[in-house]
Amino acid sequence: MAQDVTLTARDSSLSIEGTLQGFDGEFYRVDTRYGLLTVDGEGVICEGPGCPDLTAPLAVLTVTGAGAPGNALLPALLAAYAETRGLAVAVLPEGDGFRAILTDQTSGQDLARITFQPSPPEVARAALLAGKADLIVAQTADKGFGSRAMALDALVAIVAPDNRLAHVSTPDLARALSGEIRNWQALGGPDMPLVLHALRADTSLQEALAARLGRQVAAVVEHDTPEALAEAVARDPWALAITGQSARGRARLLPLTDSCGFALQPERASVKAEDYPLALPVNLLTPRRRLPLFAREFLEFLDHPAAQGAISAAGYVDRAPELTPLTGDGLRLLNAIKGAGPDVPLPELQRLAETMAGASRSSLTFRFEDGSTTLDARSRDNLRLLADLLSVGAFNDQQVVLAGFSDGSGDGAANLQLSESRAMGIATALAEMSPDLPEGQAFPDVMAFGEALPMACDTTAAGRRANRRVEVWVRPKGIAAP
Repeated sequence: MAQDVTLTARDSSLSIEGTLQGFDGEFYRVDTRYGLLTVDGEGVICEGPGCPDLTAPLAVLTVTGAGAPGNALLPALLAAYAETRGLAVAVLPEGDGFRAILTDQTSGQDLARITFQPSPPEVARAALLAGKADLIVAQTADKGFGSRAMALDALVAIVAPDNRLAHVSTPDLARALSGEIRNWQALGGPDMPLVLHALRADTSLQEALAARLGRQVAAVVEHDTPEALAEAVARDPWALAITGQSARGRARLLPLTDSCGFALQPERASVKAEDYPLALPVNLLTPRRRLPLFAREFLEFLDHPAAQGAISAAGYVDRAPELTPLTGDGLRLLNAIKGAGPDVPLPELQRLAETMAGASRSSLTFRFEDGSTTLDARSRDNLRLLADLLSVGAFNDQQVVLAGFSDGSGDGAANLQLSESRAMGIATALAEMSPDLPEGQAFPDVMAFGEALPMACDTTAAGRRANRRVEVWVRPKGIAAP
């Protein structure tokens, strides 16, 4: 319970009175007549009934937001966090969420209390702004807050298991979601009415879908939870819905293609690399204030291998970098050959194929905000991860290549130059973050291929964004680049 305190500077030059909101062992958070203040504990003396026991502060963390990913991921992550630190953890159901307590196994003392209660996006954002919550679980990013990717998911189309439609293009899917298409015959199916299902509009996943679609889904039937949505679709042979791949239940995944016929596959590697255009990060949104020490440590723990294992076990895609041999990337090479025009001559395709031979692709991929060379939020996380891997010599005896690509709009020569410029920008940022590489770790090479290896159709904004990227390839040393 919050209580009154007075914080007095050690030289007595300043005194602040207010209601103590929290103490993380380093900083006090006090609600004063000046507003919510964060005060360095080393510079003040605390007086009053609310002053904490400085030898063993109890960390209190309040989380709200999207219910399904919050309830699935947070208990697993807290259990992994506790195990790496030799702590005991108890997770107890509370309302629609839970309460978790982390305890020192030697002394039996409670060290942290974490509560999670789901809430609609607008309610969650208001709570974070008012200081009533410390973190938000969200499937969208909000420029008004900080953001840290917790896990990855993918938006997928689902139908009943006995609906045998082979695939649907994303333009047709968008028309169906907007209500323009109301019969399966328009999608190549039987002459039957299309029944569109969705989550309530005030859910985080539905908010993310509406942002991608540019409008609300014209649903005939709405559901409170992803589980209820998937079950209802699985029972109805004429139902269609979009949900997270982690929550598709018994429903059948309906394969997607883009407007040029490119297959869009929500496989683990393509979701990690954001090659799948409907990849859906699960974020922890943070306020524009200093978080308690426990919250900062928990956010840092999200990069730990134990955290990635917990995320995967919970049914989501983890963010741990992984390598995929480029020799198995025949679909992309086939697309490159099919889409080659006068701006991509045969020698350029041969150079690309020779470079790919013997190399593997990392899931770390860099993409940019629309109309700029600024990395998007996910790519900034990837930059930090790649810098860390280089700094610890993760690629010793291997050569890392930053391979730049562009979309196909505009002049081919200009696109080639632009793709090289973006790759050089990544290399420069890495050099600044990793000035001293360990022995045996070479600095990445930069190569550029312009529009030679498209991921998607250039006729849409989403396709062009997917094609504008810098990939990370890893080659054994001794294989000369062409």
